[in-house]
Amino acid sequence: MELRHLRYFIAVAEEENVSRAALKLHVSQPALSRQVHDLEDELGFPLLERTAKSVKLTDAGRTFLAEARAVGFRRRTPFDGLCATAA
Repeated sequence: MELRHLRYFIAVAEEENVSRAALKLHVSQPALSRQVHDLEDELGFPLLERTAKSVKLTDAGRTFLAEARAVGFRRRTPFDGLCATAA
């Protein structure tokens, strides 16, 4: 699992739409869908319920979203503090 997978999953979860998340992330929709599917395959359970026009988090997806956000926050915090100090 890579941080990119977490970032992509968070965007899809927040947008509740793969196409809008792809636009936000500046990646193609098929590539984003593939990355989220790869993450689900690696974890061994679905994170999203998909319909023709939107996605909805599964119970596991809601739990994973909270953890993914926490990892993203921890990852950014030291760098953000360093940048603020250097400025």
